[in-house]
Amino acid sequence: MHGRLKVRTTEEERERKKKEQALKVKAYNSTMSKIQDKRRRKELDDEMLQLTSQILLRNPDVTTLWNIRRECVEKKTNLDQKNGVYDAELNFSEQCLLVNPKSYNGWHHRCWILEHSPNANWEREVQLCSKYLKMDERNFHTWDYRRYVAVRAQVSRQNELDFCTEKIKANFSNYSSWHHRSLLLPILYPYKGDTPKQAMSESKLREELEMVLTAAFTDPKDSSAWFYQRWLLGYSRQELDVCAFRHDNNHAVIAFTNPIILGNANIALTDSNNSIHIKLKNWKPLNGTEADTTWVYSQSNKATHLVPDINDTILNIKIPDIEEKRIVLKPYNKSVFYFKQPNQSLVFTGSILNELQSQLESCQSLLEYEPDSKWTLLTSALLMRAIDPQRYHDKSLQILATLQKVDALRKNYYLDMSSKWILEKGLSDWADSQDVPKTLDLRHEERLNALFYQQYFCIVDNVLLPENLNHCINEVKNLIHTSYSLVVFILVRIQ
Repeated sequence: MHGRLKVRTTEEERERKKKEQALKVKAYNSTMSKIQDKRRRKELDDEMLQLTSQILLRNPDVTTLWNIRRECVEKKTNLDQKNGVYDAELNFSEQCLLVNPKSYNGWHHRCWILEHSPNANWEREVQLCSKYLKMDERNFHTWDYRRYVAVRAQVSRQNELDFCTEKIKANFSNYSSWHHRSLLLPILYPYKGDTPKQAMSESKLREELEMVLTAAFTDPKDSSAWFYQRWLLGYSRQELDVCAFRHDNNHAVIAFTNPIILGNANIALTDSNNSIHIKLKNWKPLNGTEADTTWVYSQSNKATHLVPDINDTILNIKIPDIEEKRIVLKPYNKSVFYFKQPNQSLVFTGSILNELQSQLESCQSLLEYEPDSKWTLLTSALLMRAIDPQRYHDKSLQILATLQKVDALRKNYYLDMSSKWILEKGLSDWADSQDVPKTLDLRHEERLNALFYQQYFCIVDNVLLPENLNHCINEVKNLIHTSYSLVVFILVRIQ
């Protein structure tokens, strides 16, 4: 009937799309064939740029075509002509990024052009980032590019921090902005004390804790602010450090918090007057990997190297990746050892602890209204650990048990976290006892589900595990089998 639009049937619509797709494929194959022929003939001319444009404006993620365009640019010899091509390429990449603002190739090409252009306008690139972040403030590609161009444009870090604050206030759920903030704050507000180590100055840390709690409570179900708070509390990768060492006759073992390549490490045993007794070289990774947490040393000949004065022995370590260390060793029989208990969180002073206690109370108040808020539950447990892990040990484990029910899809994650906390306490109690390095007894830790921090066990004579860790027996046996021939004093026994 006249005046009425015909509504296509489902079959008609499917057939129409099929024909459209066939035409697109035909056009794509035809254009790609021409491009490949021209490339074989080394015809890197303006026509090649025009042909690649036809495809890239529809799909900016064809890496080969961007490579060809760079070949075309490099072939230009006339300086004025080359500058014109640089400007044209910047405009073209901008059009492609409007099609797909998350195109790795589009952003990479733009970086390449700017690096080669003698007249790069870095301020304009910062403005371009602001424009794109108005369209999608969470596009991490744009944030990465902004960090790159802001340095070249010499934008002050304070201005960048203000920009972050503006974006976070507009939308708390902005992972990229929180991350950008975490990179700026330690530089702008460095912590000036020796210990304890913190991400930034105490006054700024307190401000950030207050700010992030407001963001988290605005939408407790959004994870971005909670993650940022975890970073403020220090729950990130541990700093590289020595966590255990033992020397016994011809053998030695050293363990680090994170994997490391020892390379040409300068490790020696001296006395308090810095007189060298033994230089320890040619370390071997316990697991046979290039980077390892645990390294072993064994003298090839049978000459015995006992430390002359076992009560006055210092471990001197010079490794490029960590600060130079001078560690006082403790005597044990005919050996000397060192042990540092694991600690995943930072150690805070009084003013920050008061703020953390206040935040814990706020979280507990929120849980009265939303008892199943997983982020509030998890943050409560993390705050407890940051305030006093010994005092809140059982309560924090109870919260993790609750989370296993509230957030069942991540049950194993909470079980692993629980095991880490149990082992941290077990190793801490052991470090304070008289059994170091004699016997590490974990038999009473029945809630232990997995074995973490194994590098900390390297100085132990005996390890006693609970019955529910039978599934770890082979894992521990493999540890013994690998290390026994090199470090004879490592002996782990399952009971």
